[in-house]
Amino acid sequence: KPIIEALREFGASVIMLDEFDLLVGYMGVTHLIEIKNPEEDWSLTKKQRTIINEWTGSPLHVVTNSEAAINIITRAVA
Repeated sequence: KPIIEALREFGASVIMLDEFDLLVGYMGVTHLIEIKNPEEDWSLTKKQRTIINEWTGSPLHVVTNSEAAINIITRAVA
């Protein structure tokens, strides 16, 4: 929740998804973001790995905090 709130406060559009956590739009660029708790297992599910291997769109990013998520969306437009 804090990552979603931080992204929205930064001006990003955020949609929660099923297989991946977030679809984030910022300044005309779309990002797929998976949020992982740094204190737990970071592994992707089998279904997520399959989708990543077949996906031809923007890359999937895995983040553990708001700062990392904002860095990803701002790097793409710099």
